[in-house]
Amino acid sequence: MDLNWFKKIVKDYPKFWETYLSYFDENQSKEQRFVVFDCETTGLDYKKDRILSIGAVAIQNNQIIVGDFMEIFLQQDIFNPETVTLHGILKEGKEEKIVEAEAVIRFLDFIKDATLVGHHVDFDIEMINQALDRLNVGTLKNQVMDTDVMYQKLKNLSEEEKTSLDDLCEIYKIKKSDRHTASGDAFITALVFLKLKKKLAI
Repeated sequence: MDLNWFKKIVKDYPKFWETYLSYFDENQSKEQRFVVFDCETTGLDYKKDRILSIGAVAIQNNQIIVGDFMEIFLQQDIFNPETVTLHGILKEGKEEKIVEAEAVIRFLDFIKDATLVGHHVDFDIEMINQALDRLNVGTLKNQVMDTDVMYQKLKNLSEEEKTSLDDLCEIYKIKKSDRHTASGDAFITALVFLKLKKKLAI
């Protein structure tokens, strides 16, 4: 019996992807973990632009787990000097930079099966998925929550009524330290998330 046709259908995924998928085994006992994350990028076109840095922090039991965080900087094959004033990341900066593939693998290892949280998070998810596509694997499987959508729900706003992260910081009196860095924005968003989570009784 010729099994070549079957091998073409069943893709031989790399080990890191199989490990990531294993976290979603229904038989695993799950303690709810949220990972709030943010990507700084070369621009806002997810097809052409690339990730410059990823910052992420974990939340469990309604507390930010200070020791459970990650911050990584990526080597810049594509460089847009116009965006440096926003994120402050130079092409040849002092930060240790890793290639995109290693960055994404580290990110998957950090998030595991956590619920991902971000502000206007769809863009960040798409940037990660584009990087995964370049590795010839699938897309993120995690559940996702958006702090802007949470605020819309709380205030009965329409989908068109967007609120910026800066606005939410003003509303909830959250200090905007390290704004426009991936790790800083992730931490700020985590504080906003905890406020909204409590108000929505999630």
